[in-house]
Amino acid sequence: MIVAALPVSRIRILRPLRIRDFALLWTGMTVSLLGDGLYTVAIAWQVYSISNAPTALAVVGIAWTVPQVLLLLLSGVVSDRFERRLVLMLSDAVRGAAIAAMGVLSVTGNLQLWHAIVLVMAYSVGGAVFAPAFTGIVRDVVPRELLLEANSLDQFVRPLCVRLIGPVLGGVIIGLAGAGTALLTDAATFAFSATAFLLMRTRSLPVAGGRSVRRDVLDGIAYVRSRTWLWATLGATTIALLFFLGPVYVLMPYVVKNSLHGGAQGLGLVFAAGGAGAVVAALFRGQLGLPRRPLAVVYVAWAATAFALVGYALANAVWQAMVVSFVSLACMTTGGIVWTTLLQQSVPARMIGRVSSLDWILSLALAPVSYALIAPIANAFGARATLLGAGIVGGAVMLLVFVGVPGARSVEAREEQADAAAAAA
Repeated sequence: MIVAALPVSRIRILRPLRIRDFALLWTGMTVSLLGDGLYTVAIAWQVYSISNAPTALAVVGIAWTVPQVLLLLLSGVVSDRFERRLVLMLSDAVRGAAIAAMGVLSVTGNLQLWHAIVLVMAYSVGGAVFAPAFTGIVRDVVPRELLLEANSLDQFVRPLCVRLIGPVLGGVIIGLAGAGTALLTDAATFAFSATAFLLMRTRSLPVAGGRSVRRDVLDGIAYVRSRTWLWATLGATTIALLFFLGPVYVLMPYVVKNSLHGGAQGLGLVFAAGGAGAVVAALFRGQLGLPRRPLAVVYVAWAATAFALVGYALANAVWQAMVVSFVSLACMTTGGIVWTTLLQQSVPARMIGRVSSLDWILSLALAPVSYALIAPIANAFGARATLLGAGIVGGAVMLLVFVGVPGARSVEAREEQADAAAAAA
Protein backbone atom coordinates (compact mmCIF):
# COMPACT_ATOMS: atom_id res chain seq x y z
CA MET A 1 0.00 0.00 0.00
CA ILE A 2 1.42 3.37 -1.01
CA VAL A 3 0.85 6.18 1.48
CA ALA A 4 0.38 9.57 -0.18
CA ALA A 5 2.77 12.27 0.90
CA LEU A 6 1.31 15.05 3.02
CA PRO A 7 0.57 18.02 0.69
CA VAL A 8 2.64 21.11 1.31
CA SER A 9 -0.56 23.05 1.95
CA ARG A 10 -1.26 20.75 4.90
CA ILE A 11 2.13 21.42 6.52
CA ARG A 12 1.16 24.39 8.66
CA ILE A 13 4.70 25.42 9.54
CA LEU A 14 5.35 26.28 5.87
CA ARG A 15 2.31 28.52 5.40
CA PRO A 16 4.03 31.81 6.39
CA LEU A 17 6.54 31.27 3.55
CA ARG A 18 3.77 32.10 1.09
CA ILE A 19 4.11 35.71 2.27
CA ARG A 20 6.85 37.32 0.16
CA ASP A 21 8.24 39.58 2.87
CA PHE A 22 8.31 36.82 5.47
CA ALA A 23 10.05 34.52 2.99
CA LEU A 24 12.73 37.20 2.55
CA LEU A 25 12.94 37.78 6.32
CA TRP A 26 13.20 34.04 7.01
CA THR A 27 15.80 33.45 4.28
CA GLY A 28 18.00 36.29 5.52
CA MET A 29 17.67 35.09 9.11
CA THR A 30 18.46 31.48 8.19
CA VAL A 31 21.66 32.39 6.36
CA SER A 32 22.65 34.67 9.25
CA LEU A 33 22.01 31.84 11.73
CA LEU A 34 24.31 29.59 9.73
CA GLY A 35 26.94 32.28 10.19
CA ASP A 36 26.21 32.35 13.94
CA GLY A 37 26.84 28.62 14.18
CA LEU A 38 30.03 29.02 12.18
CA TYR A 39 31.10 31.91 14.44
CA THR A 40 30.83 29.87 17.65
CA VAL A 41 33.52 27.50 16.39
CA ALA A 42 35.64 30.13 14.64
CA ILE A 43 35.87 32.56 17.56
CA ALA A 44 36.83 29.82 20.02
CA TRP A 45 39.48 28.42 17.69
CA GLN A 46 40.81 31.89 16.90
CA VAL A 47 41.06 32.99 20.53
CA TYR A 48 42.81 29.80 21.57
CA SER A 49 45.22 30.28 18.67
CA ILE A 50 46.14 33.67 20.14
CA SER A 51 46.19 32.64 23.80
CA ASN A 52 45.81 28.98 24.72
CA ALA A 53 44.12 29.69 28.06
CA PRO A 54 40.45 29.36 29.09
CA THR A 55 40.65 32.81 30.67
CA ALA A 56 41.13 34.40 27.25
CA LEU A 57 37.92 32.90 25.87
CA ALA A 58 36.08 33.78 29.10
CA VAL A 59 37.08 37.44 28.68
CA VAL A 60 35.85 37.40 25.08
CA GLY A 61 32.60 35.84 26.28
CA ILE A 62 32.16 38.64 28.81
CA ALA A 63 32.84 41.20 26.06
CA TRP A 64 29.99 39.62 24.10
CA THR A 65 27.40 39.40 26.90
CA VAL A 66 27.87 42.64 28.87
CA PRO A 67 27.02 45.15 26.07
CA GLN A 68 23.87 43.18 25.24
CA VAL A 69 22.63 43.27 28.82
CA LEU A 70 23.41 46.98 29.15
CA LEU A 71 21.84 47.98 25.83
CA LEU A 72 18.76 45.78 25.62
CA LEU A 73 16.41 48.34 27.20
CA LEU A 74 17.66 51.03 24.84
CA SER A 75 17.39 48.64 21.90
CA GLY A 76 13.70 48.13 22.66
CA VAL A 77 13.16 51.88 22.40
CA VAL A 78 15.09 51.94 19.11
CA SER A 79 12.91 49.12 17.77
CA ASP A 80 9.72 51.03 18.60
CA ARG A 81 10.94 54.46 17.46
CA PHE A 82 12.43 53.58 14.09
CA GLU A 83 11.46 51.54 11.07
CA ARG A 84 12.33 47.99 12.10
CA ARG A 85 13.55 46.83 8.69
CA LEU A 86 16.21 49.56 8.78
CA VAL A 87 17.14 48.62 12.36
CA LEU A 88 17.74 45.02 11.26
CA MET A 89 19.87 46.19 8.34
CA LEU A 90 21.92 48.44 10.63
CA SER A 91 22.41 45.57 13.07
CA ASP A 92 23.69 43.32 10.27
CA ALA A 93 25.96 46.08 8.97
CA VAL A 94 27.58 46.64 12.39
CA ARG A 95 28.02 42.94 13.12
CA GLY A 96 29.23 42.15 9.60
CA ALA A 97 31.79 44.97 9.70
CA ALA A 98 33.13 43.85 13.10
CA ILE A 99 33.51 40.21 12.02
CA ALA A 100 34.99 41.22 8.65
CA ALA A 101 37.61 43.35 10.42
CA MET A 102 38.48 40.44 12.69
CA GLY A 103 38.72 38.12 9.69
CA VAL A 104 41.02 40.46 7.77
CA LEU A 105 43.29 40.88 10.81
CA SER A 106 43.37 37.11 11.26
CA VAL A 107 44.13 36.33 7.61
CA THR A 108 46.96 38.90 7.56
CA GLY A 109 48.39 37.55 10.82
CA ASN A 110 47.85 40.78 12.78
CA LEU A 111 44.98 39.81 15.09
CA GLN A 112 45.72 40.25 18.79
CA LEU A 113 43.55 39.43 21.79
CA TRP A 114 42.63 43.06 22.44
CA HIS A 115 41.49 43.37 18.83
CA ALA A 116 39.18 40.39 19.32
CA ILE A 117 37.76 41.82 22.56
CA VAL A 118 37.01 45.25 21.05
CA LEU A 119 35.50 43.81 17.86
CA VAL A 120 33.38 41.28 19.77
CA MET A 121 32.02 44.18 21.84
CA ALA A 122 31.06 45.98 18.61
CA TYR A 123 29.48 42.75 17.37
CA SER A 124 27.50 42.54 20.62
CA VAL A 125 26.26 46.13 20.28
CA GLY A 126 24.90 45.31 16.83
CA GLY A 127 23.28 42.14 18.12
CA ALA A 128 21.55 43.91 21.02
CA VAL A 129 19.19 45.80 18.70
CA PHE A 130 18.41 42.78 16.51
CA ALA A 131 16.26 40.60 18.77
CA PRO A 132 13.56 43.16 19.76
CA ALA A 133 13.35 44.49 16.19
CA PHE A 134 13.03 40.96 14.77
CA THR A 135 10.22 40.06 17.19
CA GLY A 136 8.41 43.24 16.20
CA ILE A 137 8.86 42.91 12.44
CA VAL A 138 7.51 39.35 12.39
CA ARG A 139 4.36 40.84 13.93
CA ASP A 140 4.33 43.52 11.21
CA VAL A 141 4.73 41.05 8.33
CA VAL A 142 2.72 38.00 9.36
CA PRO A 143 -1.04 38.03 10.01
CA ARG A 144 -2.15 37.18 13.52
CA GLU A 145 -3.44 33.70 12.61
CA LEU A 146 -0.01 32.64 11.25
CA LEU A 147 2.23 34.01 14.00
CA LEU A 148 2.65 30.68 15.78
CA GLU A 149 3.64 28.95 12.54
CA ALA A 150 6.14 31.73 11.80
CA ASN A 151 7.70 31.41 15.27
CA SER A 152 7.78 27.62 14.92
CA LEU A 153 9.65 27.97 11.63
CA ASP A 154 12.13 30.25 13.37
CA GLN A 155 12.69 27.71 16.15
CA PHE A 156 12.97 24.92 13.58
CA VAL A 157 15.91 26.45 11.68
CA ARG A 158 17.64 27.96 14.73
CA PRO A 159 18.95 24.68 16.25
CA LEU A 160 19.64 23.25 12.81
CA CYS A 161 21.84 26.20 11.88
CA VAL A 162 23.38 27.21 15.21
CA ARG A 163 23.87 23.80 16.85
CA LEU A 164 24.30 21.40 13.91
CA ILE A 165 25.03 22.64 10.36
CA GLY A 166 26.80 25.90 11.24
CA PRO A 167 29.42 24.40 13.59
CA VAL A 168 30.13 21.55 11.15
CA LEU A 169 30.56 24.05 8.31
CA GLY A 170 32.81 26.16 10.52
CA GLY A 171 35.01 23.20 11.36
CA VAL A 172 35.38 22.30 7.67
CA ILE A 173 36.29 25.88 6.65
CA ILE A 174 38.77 26.24 9.52
CA GLY A 175 40.38 22.92 8.58
CA LEU A 176 40.71 23.91 4.93
CA ALA A 177 41.47 27.63 5.09
CA GLY A 178 41.85 28.77 8.71
CA ALA A 179 39.78 30.66 11.27
CA GLY A 180 40.20 33.99 9.47
CA THR A 181 38.47 32.67 6.35
CA ALA A 182 35.68 31.26 8.52
CA LEU A 183 35.18 34.69 10.09
CA LEU A 184 35.06 36.32 6.64
CA THR A 185 32.45 33.76 5.60
CA ASP A 186 30.38 34.71 8.65
CA ALA A 187 30.67 38.38 7.65
CA ALA A 188 29.34 37.50 4.20
CA THR A 189 26.22 35.95 5.76
CA PHE A 190 25.40 39.32 7.34
CA ALA A 191 25.70 41.00 3.94
CA PHE A 192 23.30 38.43 2.51
CA SER A 193 20.71 38.89 5.27
CA ALA A 194 20.92 42.71 5.06
CA THR A 195 20.23 42.45 1.32
CA ALA A 196 17.20 40.24 1.97
CA PHE A 197 15.85 42.79 4.46
CA LEU A 198 16.47 45.58 1.94
CA LEU A 199 14.20 43.82 -0.59
CA MET A 200 11.25 43.67 1.84
CA ARG A 201 8.29 45.93 1.09
CA THR A 202 6.70 46.00 4.55
CA ARG A 203 7.31 49.16 6.56
CA SER A 204 6.62 49.28 10.29
CA LEU A 205 5.01 52.40 11.77
CA PRO A 206 7.43 53.96 14.27
CA VAL A 207 6.18 55.56 17.48
CA ALA A 208 5.92 59.34 17.15
CA GLY A 209 8.96 61.18 18.48
CA GLY A 210 9.19 64.11 20.86
CA ARG A 211 9.59 62.06 24.04
CA SER A 212 12.75 61.27 25.93
CA VAL A 213 14.37 57.84 25.80
CA ARG A 214 14.04 57.64 29.57
CA ARG A 215 10.28 58.23 29.31
CA ASP A 216 9.94 55.53 26.68
CA VAL A 217 11.87 53.03 28.82
CA LEU A 218 9.76 53.85 31.89
CA ASP A 219 6.57 53.49 29.84
CA GLY A 220 7.70 50.02 28.75
CA ILE A 221 8.39 49.00 32.35
CA ALA A 222 5.04 50.45 33.49
CA TYR A 223 3.22 48.52 30.77
CA VAL A 224 4.76 45.22 31.93
CA ARG A 225 3.98 46.01 35.58
CA SER A 226 0.34 46.71 34.72
CA ARG A 227 -0.14 43.23 33.18
CA THR A 228 0.05 40.45 35.75
CA TRP A 229 0.57 37.73 33.16
CA LEU A 230 3.63 39.61 31.86
CA TRP A 231 5.43 40.52 35.07
CA ALA A 232 4.62 37.21 36.75
CA THR A 233 5.94 35.13 33.84
CA LEU A 234 9.05 37.28 33.35
CA GLY A 235 9.80 37.18 37.09
CA ALA A 236 9.32 33.43 37.36
CA THR A 237 11.50 32.81 34.31
CA THR A 238 14.27 35.05 35.63
CA ILE A 239 14.44 33.15 38.92
CA ALA A 240 14.17 29.75 37.22
CA LEU A 241 17.04 30.62 34.87
CA LEU A 242 19.19 31.55 37.88
CA PHE A 243 18.90 27.91 38.94
CA PHE A 244 19.15 26.52 35.39
CA LEU A 245 21.85 28.23 33.31
CA GLY A 246 24.91 27.61 35.47
CA PRO A 247 24.05 23.97 36.25
CA VAL A 248 23.18 22.99 32.67
CA TYR A 249 26.17 24.64 30.97
CA VAL A 250 28.78 23.95 33.67
CA LEU A 251 27.74 20.85 35.60
CA MET A 252 26.03 18.82 32.90
CA PRO A 253 29.24 18.61 30.79
CA TYR A 254 31.18 17.84 34.00
CA VAL A 255 28.87 14.91 34.82
CA VAL A 256 29.02 13.57 31.25
CA LYS A 257 32.83 13.70 31.29
CA ASN A 258 33.61 12.56 34.81
CA SER A 259 30.65 10.45 35.97
CA LEU A 260 29.36 9.00 32.70
CA HIS A 261 32.83 8.83 31.10
CA GLY A 262 31.38 9.98 27.80
CA GLY A 263 34.33 11.99 26.56
CA ALA A 264 34.07 14.71 23.94
CA GLN A 265 32.07 12.46 21.62
CA GLY A 266 29.52 11.70 24.33
CA LEU A 267 29.11 15.37 25.19
CA GLY A 268 28.63 16.17 21.52
CA LEU A 269 25.91 13.53 21.30
CA VAL A 270 24.13 15.02 24.31
CA PHE A 271 24.16 18.50 22.75
CA ALA A 272 23.08 17.10 19.38
CA ALA A 273 20.16 15.27 21.02
CA GLY A 274 19.01 18.59 22.44
CA GLY A 275 19.14 20.15 18.98
CA ALA A 276 17.08 17.28 17.60
CA GLY A 277 14.53 17.76 20.37
CA ALA A 278 14.19 21.44 19.50
CA VAL A 279 13.65 20.65 15.80
CA VAL A 280 10.99 18.01 16.54
CA ALA A 281 9.20 20.32 18.99
CA ALA A 282 9.12 23.16 16.48
CA LEU A 283 7.60 20.91 13.80
CA PHE A 284 5.10 19.46 16.26
CA ARG A 285 3.98 22.82 17.70
CA GLY A 286 3.82 24.44 14.29
CA GLN A 287 1.51 21.71 13.00
CA LEU A 288 -0.81 21.77 16.03
CA GLY A 289 -1.18 25.54 16.27
CA LEU A 290 -1.72 27.65 19.39
CA PRO A 291 -3.02 25.62 22.36
CA ARG A 292 -6.33 26.50 24.06
CA ARG A 293 -4.52 27.44 27.29
CA PRO A 294 -1.27 28.95 26.00
CA LEU A 295 0.10 30.25 29.30
CA ALA A 296 -0.44 26.88 30.93
CA VAL A 297 1.65 25.30 28.17
CA VAL A 298 4.38 27.91 28.66
CA TYR A 299 4.64 27.38 32.40
CA VAL A 300 4.46 23.57 32.27
CA ALA A 301 6.97 23.37 29.39
CA TRP A 302 9.48 25.63 31.11
CA ALA A 303 8.99 23.89 34.45
CA ALA A 304 9.76 20.59 32.69
CA THR A 305 12.89 22.19 31.20
CA ALA A 306 14.10 23.05 34.71
CA PHE A 307 13.14 19.63 36.12
CA ALA A 308 15.33 18.07 33.41
CA LEU A 309 18.33 18.92 35.60
CA VAL A 310 17.08 16.17 37.90
CA GLY A 311 17.38 13.79 34.96
CA TYR A 312 21.01 14.76 34.42
CA ALA A 313 21.67 14.22 38.14
CA LEU A 314 20.21 10.70 38.02
CA ALA A 315 21.59 9.60 34.62
CA ASN A 316 23.89 6.58 34.66
CA ALA A 317 24.75 6.42 30.95
CA VAL A 318 25.31 8.80 28.05
CA TRP A 319 22.18 7.60 26.25
CA GLN A 320 20.11 8.55 29.30
CA ALA A 321 21.61 12.05 29.29
CA MET A 322 20.78 12.23 25.57
CA VAL A 323 17.13 11.44 26.30
CA VAL A 324 17.05 14.10 29.00
CA SER A 325 18.63 16.64 26.64
CA PHE A 326 16.11 15.81 23.89
CA VAL A 327 13.14 16.30 26.24
CA SER A 328 14.61 19.40 27.89
CA LEU A 329 15.23 21.29 24.64
CA ALA A 330 11.91 20.15 23.21
CA CYS A 331 10.11 21.61 26.22
CA MET A 332 12.16 24.81 26.15
CA THR A 333 11.40 25.28 22.44
CA THR A 334 7.70 24.60 22.88
CA GLY A 335 7.42 27.19 25.64
CA GLY A 336 9.46 29.69 23.64
CA ILE A 337 7.27 29.39 20.53
CA VAL A 338 4.03 29.83 22.45
CA TRP A 339 5.42 32.68 24.58
CA THR A 340 6.72 34.67 21.62
CA THR A 341 3.39 34.22 19.85
CA LEU A 342 1.54 35.48 22.93
CA LEU A 343 3.72 38.59 23.04
CA GLN A 344 3.15 39.31 19.36
CA GLN A 345 -0.60 38.77 19.58
CA SER A 346 -1.25 40.52 22.89
CA VAL A 347 1.21 43.43 23.14
CA PRO A 348 0.41 46.55 21.08
CA ALA A 349 2.67 47.39 18.15
CA ARG A 350 3.83 50.59 19.87
CA MET A 351 5.17 48.54 22.84
CA ILE A 352 6.37 45.26 21.34
CA GLY A 353 10.03 46.30 21.04
CA ARG A 354 10.31 47.46 24.64
CA VAL A 355 8.45 44.47 26.05
CA SER A 356 10.61 42.10 24.00
CA SER A 357 13.77 43.84 25.22
CA LEU A 358 12.62 43.50 28.84
CA ASP A 359 12.00 39.81 28.19
CA TRP A 360 15.55 39.40 26.87
CA ILE A 361 17.26 41.44 29.58
CA LEU A 362 15.50 39.59 32.41
CA SER A 363 16.45 36.29 30.80
CA LEU A 364 20.13 37.31 30.70
CA ALA A 365 20.41 39.48 33.82
CA LEU A 366 21.16 36.73 36.35
CA ALA A 367 23.21 34.54 34.01
CA PRO A 368 26.57 35.88 35.34
CA VAL A 369 25.34 35.28 38.91
CA SER A 370 24.33 31.72 38.04
CA TYR A 371 27.76 31.02 36.53
CA ALA A 372 29.55 32.62 39.51
CA LEU A 373 27.64 30.68 42.17
CA ILE A 374 27.58 27.25 40.60
CA ALA A 375 31.24 26.31 41.15
CA PRO A 376 31.42 26.94 44.95
CA ILE A 377 28.02 25.30 45.49
CA ALA A 378 29.06 22.23 43.48
CA ASN A 379 32.34 22.07 45.39
CA ALA A 380 30.42 22.06 48.68
CA PHE A 381 27.61 19.62 47.81
CA GLY A 382 28.80 17.77 44.71
CA ALA A 383 27.83 18.13 41.06
CA ARG A 384 24.95 15.64 41.04
CA ALA A 385 23.41 16.95 44.27
CA THR A 386 23.62 20.51 42.94
CA LEU A 387 21.93 19.50 39.69
CA LEU A 388 19.22 17.72 41.64
CA GLY A 389 18.50 20.65 43.95
CA ALA A 390 18.66 23.25 41.18
CA GLY A 391 16.23 21.29 39.02
CA ILE A 392 13.70 20.88 41.82
CA VAL A 393 13.84 24.55 42.86
CA GLY A 394 13.77 25.94 39.30
CA GLY A 395 10.80 23.81 38.24
CA ALA A 396 8.93 24.47 41.49
CA VAL A 397 9.30 28.25 41.05
CA MET A 398 7.59 28.11 37.63
CA LEU A 399 4.70 25.99 38.90
CA LEU A 400 4.22 27.95 42.14
CA VAL A 401 3.99 31.28 40.31
CA PHE A 402 1.53 29.85 37.81
CA VAL A 403 -0.69 28.39 40.52
CA GLY A 404 -0.22 30.99 43.24
CA VAL A 405 -0.22 34.40 41.51
CA PRO A 406 -3.76 35.63 40.76
CA GLY A 407 -4.01 36.76 37.15
CA ALA A 408 -0.89 34.90 35.99
CA ARG A 409 -3.01 32.58 33.85
CA SER A 410 -5.02 35.22 31.97
CA VAL A 411 -3.76 37.08 28.91
CA GLU A 412 -5.15 40.45 27.93
CA ALA A 413 -5.24 39.59 24.23
CA ARG A 414 -7.48 42.42 23.05
CA GLU A 415 -5.00 45.28 23.27
CA GLU A 416 -4.60 45.53 19.53
CA GLN A 417 -8.34 45.76 18.94
CA ALA A 418 -8.58 48.51 21.56
CA ASP A 419 -5.74 50.41 19.86
CA ALA A 420 -7.45 50.07 16.47
CA ALA A 421 -10.75 51.33 17.89
CA ALA A 422 -9.03 54.29 19.52
CA ALA A 423 -7.22 55.13 16.29
CA ALA A 424 -10.46 54.92 14.31
CA ALA A 425 -12.21 57.19 16.80
